[in-house]
Amino acid sequence: MTTSDTSPPPADGAAPAAARLAAVRTGIAAAAREAGRDPGSVALVAVSKTFSATEIEPVIAAGQRLFGENRVQEAKAKWPALQEKHPGIAVHMIGPLQSNKAREAVALFDAIHSLDRPSLAAALAKEVQRAGRQPLLFVEVNTGAEPQKAGVLPEEADAFVAACRDVYGLTVGGLMCIPPADEAPAPHFALAQKIARRNGLELLSMGMSDDFDVAIRFGATHVRVGTAIFGHRPKADAGGPG
Repeated sequence: MTTSDTSPPPADGAAPAAARLAAVRTGIAAAAREAGRDPGSVALVAVSKTFSATEIEPVIAAGQRLFGENRVQEAKAKWPALQEKHPGIAVHMIGPLQSNKAREAVALFDAIHSLDRPSLAAALAKEVQRAGRQPLLFVEVNTGAEPQKAGVLPEEADAFVAACRDVYGLTVGGLMCIPPADEAPAPHFALAQKIARRNGLELLSMGMSDDFDVAIRFGATHVRVGTAIFGHRPKADAGGPG
């Protein structure tokens, strides 16, 4: 985080989940006001990947209704029961999505933040038509052109967004990005904002526990925060959005 007034306390497990959630919400509101934005224009996606239903329950009890998951099978194992118990909860897919999981993803998720290739666009289009249900879609842009990461390259983003619309008949709501871990996030958020604007996209999924204040400054409408709410994950599961 770049400004002390928007930084949540360390999520070391000592504070209750409700207190950590409240601190994150306070930080989001402060960052939005500092950027001249309405705090209500920023949605908090609580990244619950790797955490059990028991660990998620206190966050739901504290009023959180939007969650993010990285894996279809994990989400399928825990969220239908939680959503039946707690109506009104939305779950977003924020991790890489295999094309052969498109049917389950369309059925499970209210939004997919990782649309990044023609084969996935085709698979999602087929399932959207079959199910008569389209999750909110974000095109993932690999702003750092990192070979190990998913996402369309910035110079190919315009053509891919157009193809999603014109070839596959999908409605794209916005863009998602994850800046390189060893670089300042601001230039990457600025690039995503620029691409979104020229494509007429209003939504930006960007910013995590350590940099959501910067992302909000560059127009983030969805920030994906896990560690600052749930605490640290086991090392084997520490990668990815959160």
